[in-house]
Amino acid sequence: QLDENDGAYRLNKNLKDVVKQNFKMLLLTNPGERMMDPDFGIGLETFLFEPNEESVQMQISARIEEQVQKYMPFIEVHDTYVIPEKDSGSLHITISYDVLPLGEADIVTLSLSQNGADF
Repeated sequence: QLDENDGAYRLNKNLKDVVKQNFKMLLLTNPGERMMDPDFGIGLETFLFEPNEESVQMQISARIEEQVQKYMPFIEVHDTYVIPEKDSGSLHITISYDVLPLGEADIVTLSLSQNGADF
């Protein structure tokens, strides 16, 4: 991301930003994509064209909880809102969480489509 101070790449300058970036990577990585750890990743792309049903939303939320407990146990997820749009093939997700060691709350919001992700 272009930044006036940092140049071509915006730098993470505090732990809260580093945690958020790592959380984004966990959300966007497909299982099997990371070398030496085939279980890492939630694989949100696999849900893009799923029906807008509560069972699919619960499956996404459960996968997020499972992966966070395994790879990021220092955060606590509070709420996960999943809004799939089957017609456009996009998925909108908002996750509120606490970074326990910092005692700070944060939110990740992303829109994922067949063209990529937008935060």
